[in-house]
Amino acid sequence: MLLGVVGLTAPLTVVMGGTAQAATTCTTETGPHQKDAEKFLGRPVDGRQSPEDCRAIQAFQNKHGIRPNIGYAGPVTWRAMEAEITKRNPNAAGKCPVNKGRIACVDLTRQISWIQDGKTLKFGPVPVRTGRDGYETRTGAKKIYWRSIDHWSSIYKVRMPYSQFFDGGQAFHAISGSVWSPPGSHGCVNMRTADAKKYWSMLRNGDDVQVYGRKPGT
Repeated sequence: MLLGVVGLTAPLTVVMGGTAQAATTCTTETGPHQKDAEKFLGRPVDGRQSPEDCRAIQAFQNKHGIRPNIGYAGPVTWRAMEAEITKRNPNAAGKCPVNKGRIACVDLTRQISWIQDGKTLKFGPVPVRTGRDGYETRTGAKKIYWRSIDHWSSIYKVRMPYSQFFDGGQAFHAISGSVWSPPGSHGCVNMRTADAKKYWSMLRNGDDVQVYGRKPGT
């Protein structure tokens, strides 16, 4: 029974007159991501739920529309916190150089890209779709060497708007479909149109590109 598992001290959601009324009291239960949540929220990291911990977690849940909002540090709450960490500093692991000035970073593992200048995040992170198995986007330090705003691929017979080539035939460019659709590109870094357009406005020939990680499934 769910109440017994998470030790709730209030109903998950009460429906009154067709409107969902959120729970307002806290659980005393320690969630599986208690220490992670405490660290994220700047609370003392002891892995034990306290009333103050609960209120801080609950405030985060309310802000992000997470239900139940009872201050329980479960997987859904932690995933939302991880997303916030990525937004704040996608280069927290320091895998993209901070000593080259403006640089476009591509993390194949997380399938995201962003532009930074030194340690300052300038744009992103944004979702991308990189090379599928057998057509992997090549890792390493690159430089943009050719830009073509309305490029046409003579190999694959498709438009590649806002193309910025950084490694042979591999480029940042917009696609008309979803960047989340499998299995992936033929090596290019596929982007949503608005993101590719922003990259076009911010990058120039000679700018650095760093590609690292490994796309899941390749």
